[in-house]
Amino acid sequence: MQNVFIINAHEKYPFSEGKLNAALVEKAKAHLTHKGYNVQITTMQDEYDVEQELVKHQWADALIVQMPVNWMGVPWSFKRYMDYVYSAGMGGKLCQGDGRTRKYPSKQYGTGGVLTNTKYMLSLTFNAPKESFGNANQWFFEGKGVDDLFWPMHLNFKFFGMQPLETFTCFDVMKNPDVENDFLRFEAHLDQYFK
Repeated sequence: MQNVFIINAHEKYPFSEGKLNAALVEKAKAHLTHKGYNVQITTMQDEYDVEQELVKHQWADALIVQMPVNWMGVPWSFKRYMDYVYSAGMGGKLCQGDGRTRKYPSKQYGTGGVLTNTKYMLSLTFNAPKESFGNANQWFFEGKGVDDLFWPMHLNFKFFGMQPLETFTCFDVMKNPDVENDFLRFEAHLDQYFK
């Protein structure tokens, strides 16, 4: 892998300016650039061109999506990005539709992805504490993990043929932050996949 495309999917809210997500993007950029990777970044707060975004996805060997978890999902501006950019890529730049055709309607759904040599990583920031996940005794998530919550996002990238890297998560970032340790864990996480 040489080319890394980072999407900063943070949406600014009065209670969350996006400093942590921006810092994680900058840490990833500096860390990977130092290792010799080519890095491009798109930020939801900036204007972007749909065709250029498709080119970035085709260029990338790895995609990192850095985002806060908003209402158990992606921020609305990233959902908008997906609706425009990913829909525009359905004609062959990201996938050949769902992989089926009228001639072969029984081919398995979701097999049309063309980015089969591309990896992706979700990097998430949560208000929820770590112990609320993966524990059947926890009332809210009922034993489910972070990747269970983000299964639809994993399916989106699988639809393009992409392969997952382990999800990185910062927990409890508003009520009990441990930012310096999160930064150290993030760099170690990146080092597992970007040598």
